[in-house]
Amino acid sequence: MTVKDPKFIISAVRPDQYPESDMLEVAFAGRSNAGKSSLINALAGRKKLAYSGSTQGMTRQINFYDIDGEITFVDLPGYGYAAVSKDQKALWGKVIEEYLNVRPQLYMVILLMDARHDPSGDDLTMYEWIKASGLEYAIVLTKCDKLSRMQVLGRVREIGRILGEEDGGKLFPVSSTDKKGIPELWEVIDRAFEED
Repeated sequence: MTVKDPKFIISAVRPDQYPESDMLEVAFAGRSNAGKSSLINALAGRKKLAYSGSTQGMTRQINFYDIDGEITFVDLPGYGYAAVSKDQKALWGKVIEEYLNVRPQLYMVILLMDARHDPSGDDLTMYEWIKASGLEYAIVLTKCDKLSRMQVLGRVREIGRILGEEDGGKLFPVSSTDKKGIPELWEVIDRAFEED
């Protein structure tokens, strides 16, 4: 899909703040340093649609983006950021959980993981929730530009083994920096919605 006119819609922390819309939604979930904002910008072909801060844990609200009036991208708060209080972590967890459990427009979840590291406990918890939900999903391995091609292939195999996704069909190595894997990820998103 070639994105022509993506727009920021709103930031929200409660269901009554979510935008009223009939468009299906793709939610982006992952650790606070996994690169969600960068991936959204790469998919939208924009540098500053989603805020990508130099400080981890900057996304504290759910941010909604209108992608050409066809689908909505939803940037969830990052989890697993150590330098915040337990109360703050609990609040962010509640914001994420509430959205995932009450939003009928949610159709697909893209779970981001840093390709250089094994999935964390939080990653595994989110993955299990997605699997149990019955939603469409893709696992995006980010920051692949920091690895060689052979290292990327090895990490795809290892992370697939850990997740029980040995066939690799749901894993997509991507680099938001050099745009590798972005067209392939768009194909997956498009295909998921066409099959609906």
